[in-house]
Amino acid sequence: MQAIDLASRGPFGRRDWFAALESSAGRPFYAVAADASGGVVFPLRRTGRRLEALLNWYAFTWRPLGTAYASIDSLSIALAGDLARQTSHVVLDRIPDEDGTARQLQRAFERSGWLVVREACDTNRVLEVGGRSFAEYLEGRPGQVRTTLKRKAMKVDVTILDRFDTAAWEDYEAIYSESWKPEEGDPALLRRFAEAEGAAGRIRLAVAKQDGVAVAAQFWTVEDGVAYIHKLAHRESAKPLSPGTTLTAALMERVIDGDGVQWVDFGTGDDPYKQDWMEDARPRYRLQCWRANDPRNWPAIGKAKLRTLVSRDSRG
Repeated sequence: MQAIDLASRGPFGRRDWFAALESSAGRPFYAVAADASGGVVFPLRRTGRRLEALLNWYAFTWRPLGTAYASIDSLSIALAGDLARQTSHVVLDRIPDEDGTARQLQRAFERSGWLVVREACDTNRVLEVGGRSFAEYLEGRPGQVRTTLKRKAMKVDVTILDRFDTAAWEDYEAIYSESWKPEEGDPALLRRFAEAEGAAGRIRLAVAKQDGVAVAAQFWTVEDGVAYIHKLAHRESAKPLSPGTTLTAALMERVIDGDGVQWVDFGTGDDPYKQDWMEDARPRYRLQCWRANDPRNWPAIGKAKLRTLVSRDSRG
């Protein structure tokens, strides 16, 4: 993997990100193909007898890594074919398709003799800023959001940092532990990621305080015209203050007017509160890839085919 100079594709498309996952996401397995045009890497992991996308719950997406001018289609077909020597079952999750990635991977595996079922597995909420100022964007928010900001925005003090700060991160961890959020999957990995993003100047770390006590915190990053909302939390005891709404608005103003982003990405999960801030939804896909000549795969293939038929019937 080190021999290929891979092009960056956002926070979850860098070699450093996958290297960080190696210690916490199972047995890593990197499938690599290269020719005169460049190289392609499928970052995977072994889980039992199958290979899966190398992921954890912090990642918004998974996609292959590739050099800038690599022949993606032909190299992906070669990799998919070679994987049949390693396993008879491959599962790829959280694949985007607004750029054609899911369809391209499906074609590559099918042309290499795999039976492939593509299903929507998650939703990605996003905002296309479209050249609007923050004030113009805010006018389009639901009335409840705008009313909350008018009534409560002055009740907390907001600080936004563009560097990693130990005290602010400790505030975030303390708030998260008292929030409605589930237990963190790997807090040490998340901190290392935040530190690296801070060193690169991409972090936007915000804390809201009331009377000097931190009551809400959010962790965003900004990269190549996109703001990524990674983590947000508020203390349940502070919920009447709506500090999360105030903090989200402050960060939106910063990334739109200050950083000039054209997109804001709220990650996966179609929570109702995300719809207050985002205007579009994009599906994320799962590819189930089987070698049909392996009898161990036949029950799963049958179930998947049945789900596909039922889904088509329900759509009319």
